[in-house]
Amino acid sequence: MTTSPRRGAARAGVALASTLLVASTLSGCGVFGSPDLVIYNAQHEQLLDELVPLFEEDSGLDVELRNGKDLEMANQIVEEGTDSPADVFLTENSPAMSIVDNAGLFTELPGSATESIPEQYVPSDRMWTGFLARSTVAMYNTDSMTEADMPASILDFAKPEWKGRVAFSPTGADFQAIVSAVLALEGEQATADWLAGLKENGEIVQNNLVVMQSVDSGEVDAGIAYSYYWYRDRAENGSDSDGSALHFFGDQDPGAFLSVSGAGILASSEHQDAAEEFVTWLTGTEAQQAMAESYALEYPLNPAAKLNPAVKPFDELEPPQVDVAGLNGPQVTDLMTAAGLL
Repeated sequence: MTTSPRRGAARAGVALASTLLVASTLSGCGVFGSPDLVIYNAQHEQLLDELVPLFEEDSGLDVELRNGKDLEMANQIVEEGTDSPADVFLTENSPAMSIVDNAGLFTELPGSATESIPEQYVPSDRMWTGFLARSTVAMYNTDSMTEADMPASILDFAKPEWKGRVAFSPTGADFQAIVSAVLALEGEQATADWLAGLKENGEIVQNNLVVMQSVDSGEVDAGIAYSYYWYRDRAENGSDSDGSALHFFGDQDPGAFLSVSGAGILASSEHQDAAEEFVTWLTGTEAQQAMAESYALEYPLNPAAKLNPAVKPFDELEPPQVDVAGLNGPQVTDLMTAAGLL
């Protein structure tokens, strides 16, 4: 059968469009090539959506972000093994980094990627580095409570006098990271006892935003979360925080734990130079200051970055000394499951 020139041209156009669409879908960064860097991102998607264009402009590299949750992405990388397409892994909390590190899937970072981060936030093997931190706090309702009414230790929330008065969200990586610090500092039995007390006393809610809302509305007197939720709401309009205040635990209590967001490079990465460039940039002054000025209101770990003055200064916090590489996520989930919290 003979095809008219016009019909043939139309078919050719459709075929070309289909080819371009497939190529664009596969590449993730454009029609004509693969990305220069693939990042598995379990930090806040909005934050990386702000940061990545800055890096792309500075470096001239194309970056593909694949977003997910801490433990899910860590386990995905372990399952993918050396076939993982990821070049860099970013987390919200460090226990997920330990899962990948313990599987032997990271490669040692260059000195340029860790030199600006305080030593306590970099594992001794230099397989990954911290780049942001968030402080554990207790939020309290200012109509029913004062600062003087708040407990000296986060462990006190397991005592009978707190029954029905404290909210927390056990299913998220945030709370599980706090439990990992209790485990590292107090041991397995003390952690199990604390979790049992929280199960008895606590109001279990969906997420940390609901923790804040429950405290603000007076449904509970106090709630366990990270400070940045409260600071962000205050910076926006205060609608979920104007009836509450923050209680920072001191004296290296487990409740003063600083959870660290981590960055590591996969040993299987086919773009090692680009990955090293990104992690070095992430811990450098430009990116750290951009994070300090972002919506996030978390603590940059590079001392050169200056955070919003409305946030409690980093050097006024009194966190416990915790080995960031030693936090045991799987043991935490076992303990929480045994306590009936997961």
